[in-house]
Amino acid sequence: MKRILSIDGGGIRGIIPGMLLLSMEQRLQEKTGNPEAHLSEYFDFFAGTSTGGILTAILLCPHPDDATKPRFYAKEALDIYLKYGPAIFSTTRWRRFLSKFGFLTELYDAKILESILDKYFGDVKLSELLKPAIMTAYNIELRKNHIFRQQKAISHGDTRDFYIKDVCRATAAAPTFFSVAEIFSIAGTRFPLLDGGVFAHNPALSGLLEMLKTYDTFKIDDVHILSLGTGAAKNVYNYEDFKKKWAISIGPALVDIMTSSSSESNDFFLRQLFRSVKKSRQYTRIEPANVSSISQAMDDASPGNIQKLVSLADNVISDYDEVLNKVVDDLIIDKKQHKDNSMWNFLRRD
Repeated sequence: MKRILSIDGGGIRGIIPGMLLLSMEQRLQEKTGNPEAHLSEYFDFFAGTSTGGILTAILLCPHPDDATKPRFYAKEALDIYLKYGPAIFSTTRWRRFLSKFGFLTELYDAKILESILDKYFGDVKLSELLKPAIMTAYNIELRKNHIFRQQKAISHGDTRDFYIKDVCRATAAAPTFFSVAEIFSIAGTRFPLLDGGVFAHNPALSGLLEMLKTYDTFKIDDVHILSLGTGAAKNVYNYEDFKKKWAISIGPALVDIMTSSSSESNDFFLRQLFRSVKKSRQYTRIEPANVSSISQAMDDASPGNIQKLVSLADNVISDYDEVLNKVVDDLIIDKKQHKDNSMWNFLRRD
């Protein structure tokens, strides 16, 4: 079985998949009797958008002393929200006021996020990640999707390779929250990019297509996708309110609508796809069905809301306890039987 781990966008709500990752890694360590087991060792392919892209990069970041081993555990991935979330989503009242009336295009200073990403990744490159992975973004000048492909960074060299801190900055450049990311490949090519959530808030479908290409096959019979969501926000927006508000003030609402619809569509397509080959159980989607207990804003990193997010994630872990145990048991079995025949494996050998 080839296994894909896909993680949605969602800003500070990344706490939810972050805690799910931690729970799975702890179960792997307990069931294998190996306290040093890393979750990244048990999946074949990774896909992440925005906050999910950052989590993916942390899981796959190589250790500075041994480039074949992971640097971080899932706990350290979760910490980017618990420890640094309030700083990333902090702003002044004056900046909030200016943003509300359209005098600023973004609410938060991206330099804070950039400094935190630098602490995690330094000069680690996309090509150096431990497993094949994609992170999504959108090129505003070329008007096309931009997918950061770890395999292409390996095969095409500096023209398609990037510092992973820049990849994370780009995939998380959510409109109205952070400025457009102007980043450069290692070769110096410029890319003006927005958050990949504008087309793939849930990157599972993109991940499936890329993995099939990686393994040079069109069959999904032996593919399993574990897709982790950040909560399906169901805010209701009033027509009259939209008419009366300044365009800039409805930006966050438009982002919410756009990302939610993208995630729901991809989830629907994948369910139909796996059902069509009678493999429904090989697509597992985990996210809270009810997010009424938390602030649904992607940028609410107040201490109170962070605690609510932790409580909600803990409840999701409890609700999906049997599912998580089944996934972990299957991961352990697959790893014992695994033989990597992907194109990526041959690129690595070269």
